[in-house]
Amino acid sequence: MKTTLHATLDEIDSVAKKISKLLRDNSVVFLRGDLAAGKTTLTKALANAKGCSNAVTSPTFSIQQIYDGGLHHYDLYQCPNEKFMAMGLLESLEEPGWHIIEWGDEALEELLRDYGFDVAVVDILPEEKGRRYEVKIDGF
Repeated sequence: MKTTLHATLDEIDSVAKKISKLLRDNSVVFLRGDLAAGKTTLTKALANAKGCSNAVTSPTFSIQQIYDGGLHHYDLYQCPNEKFMAMGLLESLEEPGWHIIEWGDEALEELLRDYGFDVAVVDILPEEKGRRYEVKIDGF
């Protein structure tokens, strides 16, 4: 399934609610966009939509943050796929919940599909008055 949403920063919660209704209970969500595109901002809004009470921060240096309500947040900006695998993070994707991955590349996306994970991709693109969210979700 493919859908496109448009929103300003003030409307990000609405985007997150729409995306959250499309996700399965155990989904891997790749967030893609340039620096400062709003990947972590969208993650915070998805956490709110999921009912997570923790304050969501970017895991840039820790690579992974785990929040209540089954929300796992990864930032792979400084973590190539080999390091991701060596750290055992592939196994952590088997934990119940949503796994939101910032900066995951297409090779990792295909690997996860090959392993049978439900994968969603959200491309975040700047627009004159906000962002365009191109959402692609497997199995729909």
